[in-house]
Amino acid sequence: MGQSLYKTYNIRTWGCQMNEADSQRLSSGLERFGLRHTDDADAADVIVLNTCVVRQSAEDRAYGRLGQLKVLKQHHPDKVLGLMGCLVGVRDDLSLRRRFPFVDVFMKPSDPTPIVAFLQDRGLEREVLDRQTAEREQRDAQQDGNLLLPAHEQGRAISANVPIVYGCSHACSFCIIPFRRGIEYSRSVDEIAAEVSSLAEQGIKEITLLGQIVDRYGMDIPDGPDLPDLLHVLHEVDGIERIRFLTSHPKWMTDKLIGAVADLPKACEHIEVPIQAGDDEILRRMKRGYTQADYRHLIDKIRARIPNVAIHTDIIVGFPGETEEQFQETYHVLADLKLDKAHVAMYSPRPNTLSARTMPDDVAPEEKKRRLWALDELQAQIVAEINSQFLGQITEVLVEDQHRGKWRGRTRQNKLVFFKDDADDWRGKLANVEITWTGPWSMQGRLLGDPAVPPSSSVPVSDEIPLGSIE
Repeated sequence: MGQSLYKTYNIRTWGCQMNEADSQRLSSGLERFGLRHTDDADAADVIVLNTCVVRQSAEDRAYGRLGQLKVLKQHHPDKVLGLMGCLVGVRDDLSLRRRFPFVDVFMKPSDPTPIVAFLQDRGLEREVLDRQTAEREQRDAQQDGNLLLPAHEQGRAISANVPIVYGCSHACSFCIIPFRRGIEYSRSVDEIAAEVSSLAEQGIKEITLLGQIVDRYGMDIPDGPDLPDLLHVLHEVDGIERIRFLTSHPKWMTDKLIGAVADLPKACEHIEVPIQAGDDEILRRMKRGYTQADYRHLIDKIRARIPNVAIHTDIIVGFPGETEEQFQETYHVLADLKLDKAHVAMYSPRPNTLSARTMPDDVAPEEKKRRLWALDELQAQIVAEINSQFLGQITEVLVEDQHRGKWRGRTRQNKLVFFKDDADDWRGKLANVEITWTGPWSMQGRLLGDPAVPPSSSVPVSDEIPLGSIE
């Protein structure tokens, strides 16, 4: 390794699991050149912001951090600043470059190769690696089976996100993703399987397959595989204990996919399938392609085929023109279906989307907040009721790490569980835990064979991690 100005890096990530996966791949690529991660963002030699613009609030946070970095760059001009993700988008936005001239590198979503080229031009060396080889290796880190976990995750990470389909070709009227991430394209089964095998060899026990509409995996490949086919392939990877996927769409969740989850032991009983709204007219203007009755029928079908399934949903309140009566339709469908988790967000118009161009944002912010709080309160009651059914039951927990002196892990339904055991290291192991206390956001339990059962009154409030809302 030759001498270089660049020894440390820091990546700050906002938004979805796809962004988290992109950041992990960028970390892996930078570490191939000898850089090491630091938690001290301002002290890092290479600073990258991986951005989200799904909500205005996420975009505003990125702008706020960029303002701080402008001052930092003035005092430390040798630092390399990179901007990636949906704020950059798939099109070269010259206005963004003019607005932030102090940013050295702009990277499209899921494409970190420009920063490798930039660092190569600045003299970053890895043995006798030329620029072409460096860029190729970075693409390998992003797409192929050579992905090495970043050093600060090695031996610690238990779960990993694995992108299987990028972009989106189904434009809901409110969604900016097709404009920022481009049309959908699927990775090959061989690439995905190689990456999952590599992750398993590095100690990963659980994978989550990612796609904006993950059910559409393979639809862009003539006579290609579909998601159930991929699940069957990945199910055979040694070392992987659990497989999840998100996010699904009601229009493309097929009987074949539901059957694969039911039949494959490693596929978790956990489905994320957003409804977005409960009123048919709102759904039509959202361009979702289904009705409330269609969604209810799908939930009934999933529950009939997959015992003990946990179903998560997304909801947008305050969509343009949403009346109180239409909001009540959403409230009632959530109350009736009793889903295990609801991510609730207030509508915010996004540039270039159909709703922003053609529909006035006419629901007052205060009313949006009221509707959001109403759904959050309802959902807290629902989840508390669902989780109470686990009391006294024995459940399998994949242990992730320790938190405030307790082991923390998740059930197959993705429910958070805490338990104490000072004798053994449970990280990455499957534990059978008897549930002794339940709340809306987490559960407490005892390891089988441990006679100590903590009373419910001793459960620390700090262990409760609320679902909250996206906004």
